[in-house]
Amino acid sequence: MNDIFDKIKVKGPLTQYREIGEGYFMFPKLSGELGPRMTFNGQEMIMWSINDYLGLGNHPEIRKADAEAAARWGLAYPMGSRPMSGHTDMHEQLERELAEFSGKEAAYLLNFGYQGNVSVIDALVNKNDVIVYDIDSHASIIDGVRLHQGKRFTFQHNDVESLEKNLKRAQKITRQTGGGILVISEGVFGMRGEQGILKEIVALKEKYKFRIYIDDAHGFGTLGEGGRGAHFEQDVVDEIDVYFATFAKSMASIGAFVSGDKDVIKYLQYNMRSQVYAKAMPMPLVEGALKRLAMIRENPGLKDQLWDVALRLQRGLTEAGFDIGKTDTPITPVYLHVDPLEAGMLVKDMRDNHKIFTSIVIYPVIPKGMIILRMIPTVRHTDAEINETIEAFKEIRAKQEAGVYKELSKDLKI
Repeated sequence: MNDIFDKIKVKGPLTQYREIGEGYFMFPKLSGELGPRMTFNGQEMIMWSINDYLGLGNHPEIRKADAEAAARWGLAYPMGSRPMSGHTDMHEQLERELAEFSGKEAAYLLNFGYQGNVSVIDALVNKNDVIVYDIDSHASIIDGVRLHQGKRFTFQHNDVESLEKNLKRAQKITRQTGGGILVISEGVFGMRGEQGILKEIVALKEKYKFRIYIDDAHGFGTLGEGGRGAHFEQDVVDEIDVYFATFAKSMASIGAFVSGDKDVIKYLQYNMRSQVYAKAMPMPLVEGALKRLAMIRENPGLKDQLWDVALRLQRGLTEAGFDIGKTDTPITPVYLHVDPLEAGMLVKDMRDNHKIFTSIVIYPVIPKGMIILRMIPTVRHTDAEINETIEAFKEIRAKQEAGVYKELSKDLKI
């Protein structure tokens, strides 16, 4: 019989890099106020790894509202879960405003984005149902799908032919079980920066009689009129059955929400285990979210400023010869066609010598064989910071082509 702890001795896909990467590539410690320049390893860096798209994280009005709400309520209020003793007028007010903003009849607050995705999926399906989901879906979606006791199929990323093939399989099964089909995609895929093919997906609804659920964590605040989301950007608001977004990106906070028809949301209120059995969102976070949502509504130009920065950055990288894939959102992936250790040396040079901080993304966060430097532009990045970053990338490209990083990586062992 094996010891349950035997597995900790085996190097997993991320654990294998621990000895050479912990504290630098993994679990880096950033300091200083949130913004386009922060401190890493005692040096000021141009920061491209903070999901604060609209610059609300360190906005003086936001910080003032957060501080006043914390002083007024403390972090304990309300005590208890929403169904028991944690329900307030302010929670309901935020839900009404989120429903209106996302173009739906009703909304329900969730304590966390990751937990929310898992719990919504778990509540929506039973063993007779079939889930069909994009293979590049976020880990929280995958974990939600893993709870499903019925059949599940993946379709190739943003591939409508693969989707239809799997819908046919799902339809055959549900005719036998009497269940339904749930299709899951994302408004924006957070690593590649590509929007989900929502128009193409919903065009198949009539034929295959499925419901669609989308995670729009990165589209909320950055896409569509006034930042109302990817479903507004693609003009499929009414066709999206269940809409989900987090407060951890454009809202620069903690929490999430799900929206849809009133009867669907009412069902989720009584059946989402993570919310029925968890303490309600603390009042300072609720009040803070109301303030953030008001700022997004009242300042639609923030989204335009974000896009101006993003397009300048993406244009500069492309002109410098870098591959940024098919991104059609502010997320800017730089694909490195090198091995992981060589990529690590490149990133180290970028941080130590050029004072540019980007995040390196590898398997299992993205598919095997793919390495990305993931860059997140924000409204607070300046032209000077964009230009400095592009010049650094040009120097990096020259060293990469000369084989400098490959040579430096030879002595590394994993």
